[in-house]
Amino acid sequence: MAAPTPTLSNRPAAGTSSATSQRYTSALSAVTTLFFLWGFITCLNDILIPYLKAIFQLSFAKANLINLCFFGAYFLMSIPAGKLVSRVGYKRGMLIGFAVAALGAFLFYPAAAQRVYGLFLGALFVLASGITILQVAANPYVAILGPPESASARLTLTQAFNSLGTTLAPLLGSALILSRLPALDNATTAASIDISAVQIPYLVIGGALLLISLILSRINLPVIEHAANEAEATEEQHSSAWQYRHLMLGVVGIFAYVGAEVAIGSHIVSYVALPDVLGLDPKAAGDMVTYYWGAAMVGRFAGAYLLNKFSPTKLLAFNAIGAVILVLISINSTGAVAMWSLLAVGLMNSLMYPTIFTLAVAGLGRHTEEASGLLCTAIVGGALVPMLFGFIADNSGLRIALLLPIVCYLYVMWYGLRGSRRSATV
Repeated sequence: MAAPTPTLSNRPAAGTSSATSQRYTSALSAVTTLFFLWGFITCLNDILIPYLKAIFQLSFAKANLINLCFFGAYFLMSIPAGKLVSRVGYKRGMLIGFAVAALGAFLFYPAAAQRVYGLFLGALFVLASGITILQVAANPYVAILGPPESASARLTLTQAFNSLGTTLAPLLGSALILSRLPALDNATTAASIDISAVQIPYLVIGGALLLISLILSRINLPVIEHAANEAEATEEQHSSAWQYRHLMLGVVGIFAYVGAEVAIGSHIVSYVALPDVLGLDPKAAGDMVTYYWGAAMVGRFAGAYLLNKFSPTKLLAFNAIGAVILVLISINSTGAVAMWSLLAVGLMNSLMYPTIFTLAVAGLGRHTEEASGLLCTAIVGGALVPMLFGFIADNSGLRIALLLPIVCYLYVMWYGLRGSRRSATV
């Protein structure tokens, strides 16, 4: 079964392969800015969770409603987003995603003014809905914008800039948000805390989203179409993306990976604040989140090279095993070892999403957009797994809760070794 064969609907005259290559490069450069910005926005949740947890005096489970609303949007909106992108095209889909995400960012201002937790959750859902549309449009666009054999490396490189956003977000978020969180006591109430710390950052984010969408609207992106012969071959074998076994197992893989990554990232602040770890204050603990996402960034830049040299399936399994070992070390240690071993899991996470994604959409032809919607739906793992993680943490402690990501990483390992193999229908 062949991988997707991209063609340009508005390609220059034959023999101008260098011009086509230049247009591919320009398109990738433009789309890479999207990966950076939504990485930045997503990782701000890791700062927002401890901030709102302290202000509204929430349990771990209730604080993780932030992840439920944010990543739950992927579950509800990804399939409709896939149909939207199929109808309007990749570029228009991205522009619509920008507009919706900007609206969600602007809604943070009235949510903060009203000091109502539910309004924050609603604003997050709208913001995440826009990002969902962006993800559904941009991920397959990058995967098929060039030679199929380098799809994993190409998506990993763009995901590296996503990780650059997740690396910078905790630093800026800690400085702008957590630094303004006072020491809480019984006399402290939500009304007495300056909640405007979240208003300005999200107003800036909304403005940046609109600015980038304006720039993108003026860029002539190549229009990707699947080769007719492949579309016919695909139609003969499968009438729906749901019939591809390696895709459906990949959906579970995305669910497990995102769930594990978010569950760990969202609780690093609380984990390193434990007395038997390092007992850091919120600002210093928030700064540590940068190392978690920074490790993912380093791993993705390195992965863009390694995936051209080694089998993506073997690298995926290797990273999953490494993540399991690091989490086990953290659970069974204290102090700096417990902290740094958990932060190093970010390095192991680096290759997982782009590798699982490209393995799952390989050979789907005209079903690629539908498959992208299904895979982005699985990002709801970032909502459900942290919720379960929070429940376990409330009842048994954060260390015991870390066993949950281990289960997720074991599945990712299996998908790399076995589940990603293309075979008959599900």
